[in-house]
Amino acid sequence: MKLKYIMFVCAALALAVGCAQPPTAEMDSAREAVFRAENDNNAVIYGSSSLTRARDALRRMQSEADSKRYDAARANAKDAISMAEKAITDGRAGAARAREEAASTLSGLTAEIDETGRNINGARYSQLDLDYDALEADLKLTYNLADQAAKDYSENKYQGVMDKARNVRANLADINQKVTNAVIRRK
Repeated sequence: MKLKYIMFVCAALALAVGCAQPPTAEMDSAREAVFRAENDNNAVIYGSSSLTRARDALRRMQSEADSKRYDAARANAKDAISMAEKAITDGRAGAARAREEAASTLSGLTAEIDETGRNINGARYSQLDLDYDALEADLKLTYNLADQAAKDYSENKYQGVMDKARNVRANLADINQKVTNAVIRRK
């Protein structure tokens, strides 16, 4: 009787282990979620840490499934989905912040350039010793950079906006420093 019981338990365990199936639906969903996040530019740029964690969970999921540890594979599939969704959410939030920062930066550039133009005109009126053709060429270049930054903004290239805005401000600082130095030399 005891032998029958032991054989029954062994058979039940063998049947349970043999019947365990990989969580293919969950694994497919995880792969799809990570694929979506990897193909979302904002998620790649602004949600990269979450995307990395999603990829790691996907690798662990596959490893666990290959080792027939299906509960662990299922848990990693859920983690991969969660992290992929977080990457997309982080990407949207990051893009919104970048868009706002770029818009704010861009809105002030024209006023800064115009002020520098007035400084050049004031220096000219005061007959300061400056190369006005070079200053005007630098100012024109600066206007062009600002126009390129505006184009980048319209194309959702917010990092390009910020890079060009830094260049615009560096050019303006250089022009204004030349005017200031001419004023100091005159005194």
